[in-house]
Amino acid sequence: MLKCCLTLSLAVCLGASGLDVEEKETIQKTFNLAAAARELRIDNIDGAIHVAGQAGSDIEFVIEKTLRAESREKIDFARQEVKLDLSQKENVVRAYVDAPWRCRDGGINYRGWRFHGYRVRFDFEVKVPPSTRLFLRTVNDGEIRVENTAGEFDIENVNGGIEMTEIAGSGRAYALNGKVRAVFSQNPKAESFFGSLNGKVEALFREGLSADLLFKTFNGNVYTDFPVTSLPSRPPISERRDGKYVYKSDGFFGVRAGNGGPELRFDAFNGNIHVLKGQK
Repeated sequence: MLKCCLTLSLAVCLGASGLDVEEKETIQKTFNLAAAARELRIDNIDGAIHVAGQAGSDIEFVIEKTLRAESREKIDFARQEVKLDLSQKENVVRAYVDAPWRCRDGGINYRGWRFHGYRVRFDFEVKVPPSTRLFLRTVNDGEIRVENTAGEFDIENVNGGIEMTEIAGSGRAYALNGKVRAVFSQNPKAESFFGSLNGKVEALFREGLSADLLFKTFNGNVYTDFPVTSLPSRPPISERRDGKYVYKSDGFFGVRAGNGGPELRFDAFNGNIHVLKGQK
């Protein structure tokens, strides 16, 4: 079942950016999903994503769409060329932003607003049942925030950070040019990964954490206030090249918290890694 409503406003602004015409639109949609495994997929380009868990069986969207352009003619082009697809197939709800700079492989080849004459931004506010599995991605000009969820997650931000609070699931969170912070209400029970190329990685777990912690950083340090013991060195990875075996290290070193358990990996190339005890 789908419910939706739409509001629209248009304004002419005198900004210094060269994008002098602005149009705002609010999109609201609700999807009702059965009690089986629920899944939310958001593939955004420009804008923020905020997902919060709440009781019930609905996935509720409030989306702020902002178009800025050099002229009203370019606003019309933006409406035609940048599309938001909101759809449901069985227990999967999908939000996909399509644009001329989307590549077939899902990548982005964006030449900037000066080339296109406009910018289109989508900011997502979404309420989900707490156990919903999450696949979230954005590229520019927005943070990704997740709170009060317990499902698996796969989250990626290219030019912004990721913040997760009161989560109880496991999965992957990676920000290319931003900070990653995860605060757990329950310790993860399965393998997880947290990483950033140019940002700090911070994870706060509950007392009694039992896991194998693997770290990798090139220009940073690793800190933890959990009692840990060293793990044996990891065996090198082998691959066959031109009839020969080549061995190389994956660069991670490991420690064990508690009695060990799921493998939790942390990778911050140009930042510090903090694995800390969360507040009770």
